[in-house]
Amino acid sequence: MRAVLADLSIPRYLATAAARALPGGLGGDAGWGAAGLLALREDVPVPVLPSAPGWVLLRPELSGICGSDTAVAHAKSSLVLSAYYTARRQILGHEIVAVVESAGPGVTSVSAGDRVVVDPVLSCVHRGFALCRSCRDGFPYVCERFDEPGVSGCRSPTQGFDAALGGGWGEYVAAHESQLHRVGALPSYRAVLAEPAAVALHAALHWQRRGDRAVVIGPGTIGLLVTAALRRLHPDLDITVVGPGEFSRAAAVRTGASRALEPGPQVVESLARVHGGRVVRPRLTRTPILEQGVDVVFDCVAHSETIDLALHLLRPTGMLVLVGGAGRQRVDWSLVWNRQLTVQGTVNSGPEPALAGRTTMAEVVEWLADPAYPVDGLVTHTFALDDWRLALRTASAAARAYAVKVTLRPNPDVPLVPGPEPAR
Repeated sequence: MRAVLADLSIPRYLATAAARALPGGLGGDAGWGAAGLLALREDVPVPVLPSAPGWVLLRPELSGICGSDTAVAHAKSSLVLSAYYTARRQILGHEIVAVVESAGPGVTSVSAGDRVVVDPVLSCVHRGFALCRSCRDGFPYVCERFDEPGVSGCRSPTQGFDAALGGGWGEYVAAHESQLHRVGALPSYRAVLAEPAAVALHAALHWQRRGDRAVVIGPGTIGLLVTAALRRLHPDLDITVVGPGEFSRAAAVRTGASRALEPGPQVVESLARVHGGRVVRPRLTRTPILEQGVDVVFDCVAHSETIDLALHLLRPTGMLVLVGGAGRQRVDWSLVWNRQLTVQGTVNSGPEPALAGRTTMAEVVEWLADPAYPVDGLVTHTFALDDWRLALRTASAAARAYAVKVTLRPNPDVPLVPGPEPAR
């Protein structure tokens, strides 16, 4: 089959990281050629269904490009987390809307021809193990056996990071029926948002509302979907989105933000004027502290500057939810102690106590079927598999290329279901 294959051998990875460090390396195709990490191949084996009941073969209709995908392409993934992503050969793409091609033994919930979205998490139940403590306690999205393939053959926490089961950047993907949610005639450009929308809802539900003011930093796909989730969960919540550029800030308002502000220390003064808080200025540091600050900050970037801003915006006993990509960051955490703040990490999605054990994926599939859920236009670009390099450049440029969610279409013969056209 045709697929964009990543070869993550250590020499290739180091060469790509070195090329990225050169002037202009990040914005170009450094490391993406035959000698680099990624290449479009015509001879990739079609995934073989695991020898266990319940597995199906899918043909992706659309697949999104996520920040974790661009991190792999640019050799910027967390080295610590490489312990859980041990497959040398990977087919990226875990945001997938697909058509069921065929079903293996024991499949009862889907049939050939069904349109589905994929919850990519592969926990103990998919690997054929007795449940670990995390899975047993209802947290399969942080399974303790993510590094063990089991019957799945997959050496990663989710689909899209091992060629064994395939990924959305290829013509076929293998998945377990328990990962699939039927979407019927849901428009393709909404359906492909199911996985990031589920991740965003999972993040939003970490905050058990205490107060009326929230900040979302980073109006990329996840930040905009966190904003949409917060607005749907809390219609009266005051939501400020912080991000660069008019394009991103306009998108934030469309998805439910009360206002959108340019990032930087001036956000503290702006919110003090809006909410009536006081500004307290430390000696010899750039960013002032917002006394009587906001109740929660969702940092969907999670770089040093954004984490620092978040800590300066929170009121005492407030919560910082880290939704952005993992990595090593240099941050002064003094305000965590001094303000008794809660710092909450979040990853993937799954069953939620707030939803009576229902998964966020099941919930957002219903949201996506509701025209009032304001996500039309978040898919801004779609490329054929042959144009994967341009797709990666566009996704990496993000707002600079007027891009939010960039998608690939691996199977042009699989028709897209019409709906509102993506923004241009």
